[in-house]
Amino acid sequence: MELKDIKKFTLIINGIILVLVFMLAAFFVYCKATFLIWFSIPTALVYVIGYFLIRKDRLEIYTRVVYFWLTLYMCLCTVFLGYRMGFHLYCMSMIPISFYAEFMADKLGKKKLNAFATSGAVAFCYLVSTGYSAANGAVYEVDTTVRDLVWTMNSVITISFMIFYSKLVLSMIGDYEKKLKDVAHKDRLTGLYNRHFMMDEIEKAYKSDKTAFVIMSDIDNFKKINDQYGHNAGDYILVSIANIMREACSDIIVSRWGGEEFLILVSGKEEDQVLAGIEKLRKNIESEDFVFEDRHIKVTITAGVAARTKGQSIDNWISDADNKLYTGKNTGKNKVVF
Repeated sequence: MELKDIKKFTLIINGIILVLVFMLAAFFVYCKATFLIWFSIPTALVYVIGYFLIRKDRLEIYTRVVYFWLTLYMCLCTVFLGYRMGFHLYCMSMIPISFYAEFMADKLGKKKLNAFATSGAVAFCYLVSTGYSAANGAVYEVDTTVRDLVWTMNSVITISFMIFYSKLVLSMIGDYEKKLKDVAHKDRLTGLYNRHFMMDEIEKAYKSDKTAFVIMSDIDNFKKINDQYGHNAGDYILVSIANIMREACSDIIVSRWGGEEFLILVSGKEEDQVLAGIEKLRKNIESEDFVFEDRHIKVTITAGVAARTKGQSIDNWISDADNKLYTGKNTGKNKVVF
């Protein structure tokens, strides 16, 4: 989750809490809970100020202020209206959020909230307020029917929030796991799969009953491009070729094998389809107008195609494609060798 997404999410939560404060203020009027009615005014101001803190990217200050005030607010509601109302339940939902806030602050390079200390403080306030209420009773007595209704409402809200929060955390974990896999499996410059990932896929194809081909391709005269136009131009060519391959080979696996070499894995297709596809790719690259800093660069590729054969090892299979690539390199370049 990016900073802008966190801000948007926090603004929504802040708005929801502010609405709840006004709703509870109306409920306090019904209960004739004078102290809580007046206390709702600074509480509402806290969330109005919170809106500006969020907009100014002061999320660390906002988090601390809200945690302090929300804990105080719920404890006072518990003391004045009794623990049977269920306001203390909100304190329990704040504990896991503190760990989420600490995690996100660390990811964004912000000052971290001490989740253990915060959780301990919230739990302490929870125990003190409920213990006091259980021992001394509510300051403002409320009809039992209303009390039970509010307890049910607070329970439903707390449980619903915890379900939503758990879903959010799982989704976040899934996103981070995907990003980690991308970092581990993809080449940083081109965004194509890297050699390590491709080897895993080749092993799967090797064990499969489907037809399989590996295509080793190489950018012709790449060193000359680097020498003549500079390494930035070379990187531009690598990225451009990768994009062309990604678009042309959307249904197969393309990787950056190393340097200016690309390895393509094709499974489940016939020989004529594979050769026609790689020949079309070669022609597309040959006809492409590569322009870097207003300079036109002519680029071609040479490719060697090797079909998986019975009894052949994976290393020999890849070497077969590599040997055919160099046959093409030594016989004029800009061609497909099978």
